[in-house]
Amino acid sequence: MHAVELEGVGVRVAGKTLLDAIDWQVGHGTHWVILGPNGAGKTTLLSLAAAVRHPTHGAVTVLGSRLGRVDLRDLRRGIGLVAASQRLVDEALLEEEAATAHTVVLTGHTGTSAPLWDRYGPAEHERAHRLLADLGCKDLADRLFAVCSQGERARIRVARSLMADPAILLLDEPFAGLDLPAREDLITAVEDLAATRPDLTTVTVTHHLEEVPATTTHALLMRDSRIVGAGPVTDVLTAEALSACFGRPLQIDRLDGRWSARAVRA
Repeated sequence: MHAVELEGVGVRVAGKTLLDAIDWQVGHGTHWVILGPNGAGKTTLLSLAAAVRHPTHGAVTVLGSRLGRVDLRDLRRGIGLVAASQRLVDEALLEEEAATAHTVVLTGHTGTSAPLWDRYGPAEHERAHRLLADLGCKDLADRLFAVCSQGERARIRVARSLMADPAILLLDEPFAGLDLPAREDLITAVEDLAATRPDLTTVTVTHHLEEVPATTTHALLMRDSRIVGAGPVTDVLTAEALSACFGRPLQIDRLDGRWSARAVRA
């Protein structure tokens, strides 16, 4: 059984094809990156894996449950989702209530728009503190979330998404808007998760090769709503494949497990 499996999947909205003929299998404990130009279908693909969208046709199975045949509320407890393009549903409310980073992480246990204090016992408080420490945010526990930097908020969001102990962690452009130090801190945190949680499956969507964690095991390339390459990361992230995916000649380099790309001058 795979953590995520898509068979013959397509998504159409208002007559526009967002995904077409998608077949994809994500093994448990693997770490994927999804790359491709704007409009390729990356976020739509991730929304299927997150069980927040149904396909127009084809079959999507997440953690052994096929979408359309399962209570999505139960299924989503096994899925952690962090999207930089969206504020947390409850962020505005939490800011109004002067919530600390610790409180924000606690709400991940109940998945609620405000803290439910009667649902958080000593074990939940301890887990929230431990997750903040794991994400390099131990010293932020008592800081107001409203005054945290973008980079700090990004790591707090990841800690919150792990509060329910998901089997899958989905990161949709988590590095967007971060400066270099904040980006590197978050990449380090993601890499550490791969070491400390060997059973956790991760899928990261990004536009930039420089944001691919060194612990990535597999890569998927998308263009024009289709998959144009998928498999072990060293087989997929080649100059030839990435040049075809992004539509221009690219030089690809790798150092200490991290990747970089630059255009080749004519």
